[in-house]
Amino acid sequence: MDKYISFFFELGQLKYVPRSGWHLLGIRQPESVAEHSARTAQIAYVLAKLEKYENPAEVAVMALFHDMAEARVNDKHKVAARYIQVDEERAVKEQIEDLLEVKEDILRFWKETEERSTVAGNIAKDADSLEVAITAKEYMEQGYSMAENWIERSGKRLVTESAKKLHEVLKKTNPNDWWNGLKVK
Repeated sequence: MDKYISFFFELGQLKYVPRSGWHLLGIRQPESVAEHSARTAQIAYVLAKLEKYENPAEVAVMALFHDMAEARVNDKHKVAARYIQVDEERAVKEQIEDLLEVKEDILRFWKETEERSTVAGNIAKDADSLEVAITAKEYMEQGYSMAENWIERSGKRLVTESAKKLHEVLKKTNPNDWWNGLKVK
């Protein structure tokens, strides 16, 4: 059981790993990888339901594990990726090597998402891209106009019809609309 507890502590490191791409826009305290993964999993569940996937909980779990390697290798943005090659698969395999009861599932979840090799993997990866676009929209509302680039690039990576439709609606939606009208009168 000690290997599992150690794994849980390692996953906790994701709370302290900032999403690095937002630093390019001058955002000093972007969300953490853990925060990104949580909303990605929530989006993945809803997206799987919209796509009528038979097991939306599986897709949500895939999304929860999609960035787990970053506890070891950190988050690198697209500019850094031009110069730095990181073996995330090796990191994931080493993270789970002693977790006999779950290692095959977690590795499969990670690979299917990373490789977009299954319907579930495509949905989970689309949820990841949608979460980036949603965060970019929030940052645009805060005055970071260059975040629009993240919205456009994320949209080009989408493959599911539901994600594409959600992305179109996102572009026309103010991030504060959800609470407008909920204030006490």
